[in-house]
Amino acid sequence: MARRRRATEAAAPQGLLDTLPLDAGQAADLTDSGLLDLALTHRSYSYEHDGLPHNERLEFLGDAVLQLAVTEHLYAAHPTLPEGDLARRRAATVSTRALAVIASRLDLGAYVRLGRGEDLTGGRAKASILADTTEAVIGAVHLALGQDVSRRFVLDLLSPMLDSDEFLEAGYDFKSRLQEIAAAEGKDVVYALTESGLEHQKTFTATVTVEGVVTARGDGASKKDAELAAAQNAVRGVLAERGESLIPRG
Repeated sequence: MARRRRATEAAAPQGLLDTLPLDAGQAADLTDSGLLDLALTHRSYSYEHDGLPHNERLEFLGDAVLQLAVTEHLYAAHPTLPEGDLARRRAATVSTRALAVIASRLDLGAYVRLGRGEDLTGGRAKASILADTTEAVIGAVHLALGQDVSRRFVLDLLSPMLDSDEFLEAGYDFKSRLQEIAAAEGKDVVYALTESGLEHQKTFTATVTVEGVVTARGDGASKKDAELAAAQNAVRGVLAERGESLIPRG
């Protein structure tokens, strides 16, 4: 008989406090507030524990704190960039993929309290859960320690990746960017998908056309990944033809 996998208990949050950019007094105040425990409590855990409060309200608050801190930083750091370029840099910086990178550096997944089902299906490594929990922790810091500390906390979390092209490209929304480029010329973007390989190990290939003209192709383990790869190749190709940078500086 196959052995049933057991859910993993979340690690005590003290280990997480040691990695957060807070001094000892701030860490103690955050712990005493009870907000860190709340920030680490996923909805799935709440469902299995009689409706225990979970972190979604803190996530909502943390998202706003994150957006403002990053927006202020970009506005001051890039005085000549137009609004559109600033918006794209911000979107890349606060994207799910980018926040999941931050969470992985903190080993945040080890500390999240998850329901058994979510835990057994790899919830501790899911980018969406990691990103949402990061925002919830930011929200907790904001409520417990105030606006000035939370702003510094966000910038310290993101540093030195905040102005790293490699980091920004990891969170770049290539599909939206391709849509913007095409829309500016009154053109439509269409994706076509094919698949190959064994049923349990398929490879998807996406072909993206702009106004009926094949622009690029991309492969991936899922339809979403293939379309993203095709969009990335298309955007890079268009920008290269124009002599423009993917991540403008100013």
